[in-house]
Amino acid sequence: MNQELLDAVATYARAHANLDGLALTPVPGVRLMCLDRPGDKLESTYRPLVCLVLQGEKHLLAGRQERLCGEGQAIIVSADLPVTGQVVTASSSHPYIALAIELDMALLSELADQLRGSAPAASSPEATLLVQDVDEAILDCAWRLMRLIGRPEAAPILHPGLMRELHFWLLNGIHGQQLRAGLAPDAHPVRLNRAVALLRQSYHLKLRVEELARAASMSLSAFHKHFKDYTSLTPVQYQKRLRLIEARRRMVYEGASANKAAFDVGYESSSQFTREYARLFGAPPKRDARRPATAAPAPAAA
Repeated sequence: MNQELLDAVATYARAHANLDGLALTPVPGVRLMCLDRPGDKLESTYRPLVCLVLQGEKHLLAGRQERLCGEGQAIIVSADLPVTGQVVTASSSHPYIALAIELDMALLSELADQLRGSAPAASSPEATLLVQDVDEAILDCAWRLMRLIGRPEAAPILHPGLMRELHFWLLNGIHGQQLRAGLAPDAHPVRLNRAVALLRQSYHLKLRVEELARAASMSLSAFHKHFKDYTSLTPVQYQKRLRLIEARRRMVYEGASANKAAFDVGYESSSQFTREYARLFGAPPKRDARRPATAAPAPAAA
């Protein structure tokens, strides 16, 4: 493991992390995490990303997919997934340190098309939470992206090329064939992503499942089946998860009251919001509405 990268991530994250240990950076799509102790379970909706665990261990659960990712390994999330994450190994002397880079699915698809000369082996695109050992090529890309934090004049010029290189190495890695299979033009993940994008854009509105099925170019029955295989949730459950995660963000990082957060994300009943929030987060919303604000930037909205 690159000790310089480890030290750089830890130093920046300690100075900029929010209440959940997450630090955003000025480099597009790059964020860092540093925690000095095992954390609580954290409900999030992950966008496609690769996360390098530089130190410590993290447990992730997405529906029926369960992974433990430790030092020297990378998590690849190839879909917009609701994930329960928990840092399980961390201490003040050996903190959990990680670097995450959001993936550009359009770029990944473009490169997959160029590499599709040899047909990918049969695989299950529905497996969307993948773990692999970090190879030197990916680690090198991550280190060069990290160094752009201190070189803002270089980032606009060098960032696109580094991201293209990173995506290339992922497609040629141990899970490359699986990633390529999920990016085929008629693959279910490609069509389902259109429905997920609609849900993300309009999570606070009433959406009919028929609208989502049309966005995915699927029949209603096929859409229900493949959406749950892909995300582990029904479309209604997925939208509810988006709403609750966004409500928590507004309360914790923007100081919104529980009632305001509930109605802003689309709830019409505060009692229903309180009940569903407690079921997901293990405590009523007033707990998070009372948490002290942090000067660090808030995570991206759900």
